[in-house]
Amino acid sequence: MGWIVIALIVGLIVWRMKPAKGVHSITTEQLKARIKEQNVQFIDVRSPAEYKGRHIKEFKNIPLNVLSNKLGTLKKDQEVIVICQSGMRSSNAAGQLKKAGFLNVTNVRGGMNAWQG
Repeated sequence: MGWIVIALIVGLIVWRMKPAKGVHSITTEQLKARIKEQNVQFIDVRSPAEYKGRHIKEFKNIPLNVLSNKLGTLKKDQEVIVICQSGMRSSNAAGQLKKAGFLNVTNVRGGMNAWQG
């Protein structure tokens, strides 16, 4: 009986970490090759304090908790690349963006923890 509970918990964790349907995923190495692209919106969904401590200058800070209120400031037809500290909040943000009708959304796997810049 206990193994069923463990299997359910593991399944839930794996399901939660899966990227939202239609969301692309890139590594920080792949991000480095794309950071100077002009027609991309770079969004950092960490808190203002985290962003102030260390960030990539091309990324605009829109914390996850206010993202839904700021969707109107972003272009739905232009790619959005989202980053956070570990990749969890940005995955959540990417899902929100897809549900809101954004066509091309990319999550940075590993987030700032993986960034060597």
